[in-house]
Amino acid sequence: MKKFLLLLLIFGIMQQTASAQFGLGGAQKSTITGKITAVIVDSLTQTPIDYATVSLIRIKDKKSVNGAITDAKGKVVLQNISPDKYQLSIGFMGYKSKTIDVETTPGKPDLNAGTISISGTQSNLKEVAIVGTTPLIENKIDKVVYNAEQDVTTAGGNAGDVMRKVPMVTVDIEGNPSLRGSSAVRVLINGKPSGTMSNSVADALKMIPAEEIKSVEVITSPSAKYDAEGSGGIINIITKKKTAQGINGNASVAGGTRQNNANFGLNAKKGRLGFNSNFGGQYAIPQDTRVIIQNDNYATDRAISQIGTTKAKRYGFSGSAGLDYDINGYNSLSANIKYNEFSMKTNGAMDVLERLGATSDTYRRPTDNDNGFSNIDWSADYRRTSKKEGEEFTVSGQASFGRNTARYNTFREAADGTISDRQDDNNTGKNNEYTIQSDYVYPFSKDLKLETGMKGIFRNIRSKYEDTNQDFDYNQNVGAAYGVLNIKLAKTLDLKGGLRAEYTDISSVSGNSINSSNNYFNLFPSAILSKTLKGNSTLKLSYNKRMQRPSLFYLNPFLNQADPENKSQGNPDLTPEISDLIELGYSTFIKGSVINASVFYRNTRDVIESLFDPNQKLTSYYNIGTNESFGANVFASYNPLPKWTLMGNFSMNTYKLTNSQTKVSTDLFVNYTVFGRSAISFKGGWNTEIFAVYNAAKRTFQGETGAMVFYGGAFKKDIMKKKATVGINVLNVFSRDLHIRTENSGPQFLQSTNVYYPLRSFGVNFSYKFGKMNFNPSSKKKKGVNNDDLKQGETGGGMGGGIQQ
Repeated sequence: MKKFLLLLLIFGIMQQTASAQFGLGGAQKSTITGKITAVIVDSLTQTPIDYATVSLIRIKDKKSVNGAITDAKGKVVLQNISPDKYQLSIGFMGYKSKTIDVETTPGKPDLNAGTISISGTQSNLKEVAIVGTTPLIENKIDKVVYNAEQDVTTAGGNAGDVMRKVPMVTVDIEGNPSLRGSSAVRVLINGKPSGTMSNSVADALKMIPAEEIKSVEVITSPSAKYDAEGSGGIINIITKKKTAQGINGNASVAGGTRQNNANFGLNAKKGRLGFNSNFGGQYAIPQDTRVIIQNDNYATDRAISQIGTTKAKRYGFSGSAGLDYDINGYNSLSANIKYNEFSMKTNGAMDVLERLGATSDTYRRPTDNDNGFSNIDWSADYRRTSKKEGEEFTVSGQASFGRNTARYNTFREAADGTISDRQDDNNTGKNNEYTIQSDYVYPFSKDLKLETGMKGIFRNIRSKYEDTNQDFDYNQNVGAAYGVLNIKLAKTLDLKGGLRAEYTDISSVSGNSINSSNNYFNLFPSAILSKTLKGNSTLKLSYNKRMQRPSLFYLNPFLNQADPENKSQGNPDLTPEISDLIELGYSTFIKGSVINASVFYRNTRDVIESLFDPNQKLTSYYNIGTNESFGANVFASYNPLPKWTLMGNFSMNTYKLTNSQTKVSTDLFVNYTVFGRSAISFKGGWNTEIFAVYNAAKRTFQGETGAMVFYGGAFKKDIMKKKATVGINVLNVFSRDLHIRTENSGPQFLQSTNVYYPLRSFGVNFSYKFGKMNFNPSSKKKKGVNNDDLKQGETGGGMGGGIQQ
């Protein structure tokens, strides 16, 4: 604890020094900003001209400081303008450009430039096409950015569909993403965590419409400013932040034989106040899933075979609302609240054949499961910048309140109808989390920038078992501080290095008598060296140390006996995984084509995996040992024709785990994934794509999960003057079921599960955009809380049993 307090004191002094330079205590003079308004009209007809481009240029240095597009009434509003002398430059295709001088003063910061007439050329164009110039893939020093808004084929889909096209990312059939073969990935939304993600990443992604996604950032080597979580890396989804004056939004609906969802987004902005909201829901049509389970205990000469079906009913909905207010050009406030709720109910029956030695018995076991999850996230952020470009100070807070429920009921029904061995229980879990953090960025020069910050996370997890009257109370407090330096060593050589310190204090009470406590202090260094080569190529060498704490999914000691032969339970005594990663990456852009390749070495200690005990018929989680892994990833995008895009991704990593107690090692195994996609755009707004994914068998310490193949296609058409899109999509059309095999084995036992998952589906989708936008490019990106330190559940689901659909 003394180390933690000393650490806070040191970084507190650092931030106070930075704040003094920044002038947060009132030493800096107040900055007055205003706005400039004007109306642009045709010189002959005096009719308003919408979508005319208006730029504001400062006269003294000829620098463009602001700009916007006129609305339907020809009006333009330029916000956050400092007093000075400017030129207004107006341009529109088919009209002559026009420039006028304007001036604002501290006494009169707001200026109405009145009506400005522009005259047409000899041949006015009736239609203007605005084409974005942002590339589909961007390569930065510490991340790869996939600009989803440049991909028209994602219309009508969700975040899971977008993820399938992101470099280095693969998505399994449920929608859970992995990065370069590792599922130890933290998914953030606008740099912030969501309580929903800690329970089911796949379901959370399904609730985000593709039209709302601006870009996806893939961070394989996170710097010290990020929480020390995730040996696989971080995926950050950036949603479109509407900076348009007026009201606009979008609506989408998709229906089919398997998944059905609908989303509605509404945004409004007037002056310096902005409002954004999004509401959505999803429903999965129940279908029969065939399940075959085999349990053999060689030591007792006992074998259990179970064959049956289960049917799941799953639905969820979410809603969010946010406010942004620009106090002036240097200070802004934002707040957001989000609610998510999911429910999955499964019911089915298994025909059981039990053999013990030479005797055997048959019976039927019906089972019902009811699992639910709800979560509220609330956050507030304050951001301050200065006249010094790049200088920034932020304070953020977040509160998250989650609730899990897991209920099951099962019994043994003999051939004569006799009922016995009834098992049922009800577990309610509450997960409350509070976070406060402060960050400061100071650019000493164009070649040297400092990033520093502090953070506190306070978690309380309570799990109550209704029937056994056994409670679990878990408290985890984390304090962190970091410093990162960005240095330009040479014209083509950049270095980003940092150090993060984290102190963790844990206490828990299980039942009425078992108390435990633990605390630990860790330092996490990180470094990225980037070299720019000829021909738009980049070479990177990076190192970082990471931690992955277990979440409630792994910790909760609730004993689930929905299947008495295959019980499951969490382990509150788990310690975090610690990993070291060294990576060498290369990327290049050749005439619009992209190639991104990397090789890496990762050493992970105290690996958390599940183990099956055949004597207790129980699966639980343990810190098994150390895994040394080598891996590689290659992503490529190629355009054979201007409107034809081919994309492919190959990820592989080795697996060799050594048990920390027995010192026994597994053999060396290779896990790999292959993804391919072809997308073509045609005249008239037609778009089509096909894709296929192959996930090879994945090895674990005790067994493996078999290979999976899924493929699909989509057709989409722009309609209603490109304001709407309609399309159809198909998935695994040639086979109803996807066979998923999982097997665990040892010298004395075999546990085998074969699931025939009803995957084949057909669907239609429709999306519509409404409202006109008057874009203000000077709007600044908001920052906020970024918790990314918890290991997610292996199945991506709740604590209950049952097969998801």
